[in-house]
Amino acid sequence: MIEGEDNYEEEEETPMLGLSSLKLTVEQELIHGVSATNDHNNTIRTGTLWSTVAHIITAVIGSGVLSLAWSMSQLDCYRSPDPINGTRNQTYTEAVRVILGEKQALLCGWLQFLNFFGTGVAYVVTTSTCMIAIQKSNCYHKEGQEATCEYSGNLYMFLFGVIQIVMSQIPDFHSMVWVSIVAAIMSFCYSSIGLGLGVAKVIENGRIDGSINGVPAGNVPLKLLLAFQALGDIAFAYPYSIIFLEIQDTIKSPPQENKTMKKASVIAIIVTTFFYFGCGCFGYAAFGNSTPGNLLTGFGFYEPYWLIDFANACIILHLIGGYQLYSQPVFAYVERWITEKFPESVFLTKIHHLKLPFLPDLQLNLFRLSFRTAYVVSTTGISMVFPYFNEILGLLGALNLWPLAIYYPVEMYKKQRKVEAWSTKWIVLQIFSIVLMVVSAVALIGSIGGVIEAKTS
Repeated sequence: MIEGEDNYEEEEETPMLGLSSLKLTVEQELIHGVSATNDHNNTIRTGTLWSTVAHIITAVIGSGVLSLAWSMSQLDCYRSPDPINGTRNQTYTEAVRVILGEKQALLCGWLQFLNFFGTGVAYVVTTSTCMIAIQKSNCYHKEGQEATCEYSGNLYMFLFGVIQIVMSQIPDFHSMVWVSIVAAIMSFCYSSIGLGLGVAKVIENGRIDGSINGVPAGNVPLKLLLAFQALGDIAFAYPYSIIFLEIQDTIKSPPQENKTMKKASVIAIIVTTFFYFGCGCFGYAAFGNSTPGNLLTGFGFYEPYWLIDFANACIILHLIGGYQLYSQPVFAYVERWITEKFPESVFLTKIHHLKLPFLPDLQLNLFRLSFRTAYVVSTTGISMVFPYFNEILGLLGALNLWPLAIYYPVEMYKKQRKVEAWSTKWIVLQIFSIVLMVVSAVALIGSIGGVIEAKTS
């Protein structure tokens, strides 16, 4: 039985990316089920230190090896101009708007949402890779390691998309704590397995493979291309800077949100760095020049096959939650913006209650269902066209590293702390930003080359 009821509220008009003048008010979310958040505490924030750690670990582990997201965690940009009593900045882009201005926010918003979308594509590809790895593991166990075990990933991408269509009906970021907790547990499981297998392989070999020169290539340009692509993969390792403030917006206070976030960042980064260094270093030490692109899906390890299957199943469960973590900010922005534009639309505002036997009432909004389904379909479709794991990670890492993880945080820091031009601190920050800009540029070149090569080969 389906019942309809109007359920929307008209709120004060607030600015979106480049669409209205700069204001310091917080954007309100108007769709039922998407929390309206402002400085009058209309939203009941329930996030704690450990739920925040879970969000960060879900966002970080499983994406790469090492990078520099600490720059975002050093800032108190959630509230401005005062880090304790200032106006809330719910999103990264909103913080950029308030501190650096509307034009900077417009560019930042496009880059941020491009990375959200790209991360969704990468997660779809990775999930299909893990499903194929499970099939191959069972095949090699039965038929031997020399057997021809080849499978297509399109079916698994489609199934992952179907699951995400259902998961995408989670109302908002504030309703995702349990998803992040499960995903974080899965992250610990498969990271521990990867690290353990790497250590065991080194002990079994009785030596450390690899060299300081890395994997040899046929010529210098190819070596540079691969090195640049590797930089992009590394840059993708700590991508949570682009959803840092979205995570912080879930934290209850007191204590002060910035203090909880700093503690959570330290804990999460220590944990993830331990696993990243362990998997990266022991993985290379175990396989040397034969190191696979993905430690658990590239079949450096064949046995115990059941453990490989379990690790890949954990990755899949983690990615189901991780996809939502990077999609919910997009959903919230688009739904909020279009509802502000058409506040009288029944299609946008009416909530339908679907009564199911033995289950709580399911609340559906037709626009939410349509838009979020279309978003998932688009990421799944692109994944089927470009199913290249390492190349996609490198491309996203290169796009994210300098502008979102370095440039904007540094510029906001200088503006907030009133760092004087040509002071020692200003010079150090400029050098840091320029160096990482060069790294990001060469990583982008290498990753684009890798995608082109993978597509044409």
